[in-house]
Amino acid sequence: MSAPTRPVHGRGAQSGAVPTRFGLATREADGDWLDAREDIDGPGPKLRTEVTIETPRTIVSFNQSPDIPFDRSINAYRGCEHGCIYCFARPTHAYHDLSPGLDFETRLFAKRNAAQLLRQTLAKPGYKPAPIAMGTNTDPYQPIEARFRITREILEVAIECRHPVTITTKSARVVRDIDLLRELAALGLVAVGISVTSLDPRLSGLLEPRASAPARRLDALEQLVAAGVPAHVSVAPVIPAVTDAFMEAILQEAAARGVTSASWIVMRLPHEVAPLVREWLATHFPDRADKVMNIVRSIRGGKDNDPSFFTRMKPQGTWAELFRARFRIATRRLGMNAARLELDCSGFRRPAADGQLSLL
Repeated sequence: MSAPTRPVHGRGAQSGAVPTRFGLATREADGDWLDAREDIDGPGPKLRTEVTIETPRTIVSFNQSPDIPFDRSINAYRGCEHGCIYCFARPTHAYHDLSPGLDFETRLFAKRNAAQLLRQTLAKPGYKPAPIAMGTNTDPYQPIEARFRITREILEVAIECRHPVTITTKSARVVRDIDLLRELAALGLVAVGISVTSLDPRLSGLLEPRASAPARRLDALEQLVAAGVPAHVSVAPVIPAVTDAFMEAILQEAAARGVTSASWIVMRLPHEVAPLVREWLATHFPDRADKVMNIVRSIRGGKDNDPSFFTRMKPQGTWAELFRARFRIATRRLGMNAARLELDCSGFRRPAADGQLSLL
């Protein structure tokens, strides 16, 4: 995939890579003027975000993966306007015959009936509570949450039913729901993780153009801690030779704000993400593009990505060991070795089928 002649400003992906893994047709130039409109008319207007209302039949996804610490999750949205170029969820847009590139961050889906569907799931006689992870595929606090407030509705159901949830986000918008988070925290029902990739706002603007700036994410962590909400910082993803230099400084800044729990994840490049990242590197960091990908392959068994259970989340090799040692030394020095928080499932109150709480 060749780099475009000029960067796509305000977006992470630099092209609309067409999905081909599912035998989907690819559009070929047919002589229409649209095929050359930029050459004829010059650059067009900025890409605008489109949101489609989706009405799924279920909202809680269950998994049996041995590599992740949760067995159920909710994604209130499909696609993510943050535009993080490295997002491992980008390939999911291919199922809709949409590009994992620009479509993933400009053509979004909102699941307006998510809270209703959650109540239906929790009302099932055989349902057993366990923490529901939010923010596993797309960010629950991406910009369109300000309009749709689906994540807030889900948190309201969690309070009503005394059901534990975890949240992962790159947005300072999470503090808009600090009233609900404080209430959940008092009941032992929530933990919030905020990912910080770098401390350089310019670099962040290239990597994740519509996510909150690093300083705002750190401020959000401080506000969560002050409100008594268990807060966690994730140095994620670590991108070799691009963001890894910020690891210790991110941990230092988070610790100064009272955060005592931390983790790190190295970049993963499944399916179409690898060529998108190559294109991004060629556009923004041509001087080190080969170096970055050589390191990535060195920690993924010689490939761009390792999709195998048990190893996909465990990078190997010299570089991986270096990152692991740096993280371990820094967290020990900063006192960020808090044990994993266990959320309370004992107070769960099953709603009735009509969405009302049961009296029993």
